Order: sequence, then C-alpha cells, then structure tokens
Amino acid sequence: MPIDRDKALTADPSVREIRWSTRDVLLYHLSLGAGADPATGPELPLTYERSLTVLPTFALVAGSGISSGETAEPGLHLPGIDVDLRALLHAGQGLRVHRPLPASGTATLRSRVAGVWDKGRAALVVLESTATGPDGQALWTTTTRVWARGEGGFSQDPGPEDERVTPPDRPADIVLTSVTAPQQALWYRLNGDLNPLHADPAFARAAGFDRPILHGLASYGLVGKALVDGVLDGDVTRLTGLDARFAGPLVPGESLTTSVWRTGPAGEGTERLVLHTACPERDGAPVLTHATATVVAS
Repeated sequence: MPIDRDKALTADPSVREIRWSTRDVLLYHLSLGAGADPATGPELPLTYERSLTVLPTFALVAGSGISSGETAEPGLHLPGIDVDLRALLHAGQGLRVHRPLPASGTATLRSRVAGVWDKGRAALVVLESTATGPDGQALWTTTTRVWARGEGGFSQDPGPEDERVTPPDRPADIVLTSVTAPQQALWYRLNGDLNPLHADPAFARAAGFDRPILHGLASYGLVGKALVDGVLDGDVTRLTGLDARFAGPLVPGESLTTSVWRTGPAGEGTERLVLHTACPERDGAPVLTHATATVVAS
C-alpha cells in the first residue's frame, strides 16, 4: 500500500497501556550480557530482584517482554503506512529518560508519526512515543527512525538535512569494549522483537545477510550498559539520553568497541558525550554513528 503522508501525520496518536515486571527487566539485562563476565561477578544490581536497578534503555522494550503475552506480527502498520517487514530497516534511535525507571510498573504509551520523508527509493518514517506513569508524569520519550525500502516516490519532500555528529579530532577519552555471545540475538528476541532476521538463516539470506544478525536495539543497549559500567560508575540514573544511527550490522559472537569523547556541558548539571561504535572483527566497520549521550555530571 502506498504511503499516505497526510493521513499518517494527522492521525490521532495511538494510546495503549503497558506493563512490565521485574522478570522482564531481569531478562533484558541478561540479554545484554549482565552477569556473564567472571571479572565483574554477577552484577547483582542488574541481575537480582532484591537490589534491582533498571538500565534506561529498557524503555525501548518495556511492555513488549514476557509479561505482554503473544506479540503482534512484526511490521509497520499505522494509519497511512502499511509496510511489509522485509522492507523495513531500523535506521536510528533516540531516548530521553525523564526520571529513573521502576523495576516493575505500568504506563500509558502515546505514539505518533512525527515525520514522513521521501528519500527517493525509500521512505524515512519518524515515530515518537512518550510513556506516562500512573501519576501523570512522563517517564521517557523515544524517537525511532525507520527506513522503508522501496516506499519512496509519494512526495517531493526529502525532509531536513540530518544533523551530523562528528567526533572531535583527538584521541577518545575512553574506549569501551562489549562482547557478544553466539546466541545473543536468540536471547534478545525474548524482549519482544521476534523478527526472523535475528534467528532464521534462510530469512537472513533472503534479506541479503550471510546469517542472522543482532538487533540494532541490542547493540544500542550494549552501548548503554557499557557507558553505565565504564563511565558512570555503575549508576544507571546518570544516563538520561542516548541517540544513535545504525550504520552497520553486528553478527552475534562479534564485539563492539565504543570510543567516547567528553565534549562539555549539555545543560544544567549534565554533560554531553560523543560516541562512535565499531566492530573490531570487521576491521573497525561502523555499527553506531552520529551518536551522543547525555549524562548527569559527576
């Protein structure tokens, strides 16, 4: 079905109630490798319900995990937009955390199409969602960029130029390493994204990959965890924002190297970090680019 831009942009926001439990949070942390490194021990704040803190990037899967029951067929099905799964590519992700996430809870999630841009051979769809707690206060806001291949040609408007984030011309202040396991994508799927691209070799080959690849949001979450561990002294509440573009795939079993540059204040009491994440097993091929994090200054 062709994209109807006006219909997509003027549609009422979708509203749904979501819930999550400590088991959803524990599974999410384990799917990012929490407790797997003998050198760091069991990481009880991330792996034990009696002392559980929540990685901010859990917001991206809240309401989609084991507590949600069976999930809908994957794809992009919105007013004015109905795109087959095989045409979709998760192009980028933004997150703003307004307050620390509870280890279990409920929220009202309001989602809307914030932008639809014609890129010629593809469409760029920008989705924005805000979760509000039972007290009426915002918990988090996400911005998701989806590339829909073959869906361009519906307008003459390519949209604004993308903001380009360039690392400073100096060595990184910190370099972080994240290791993945061969079964990492199979674990991460249990957070709710059951796209067969991450499990089925035949589907992956049909999509142009030699084998199943890791979810972009898994790489994103691994970087978020690395920042908490390696920059923020393990304090999950200090990571308040993370934005990145997905530049290349990662195969489970490969690793990530994230270079971090401190670039100064981002606002009252916060600091801006510029990030670049690459895969050393593939000669430094980029995985996350144009990436920034906002953290509470120490």
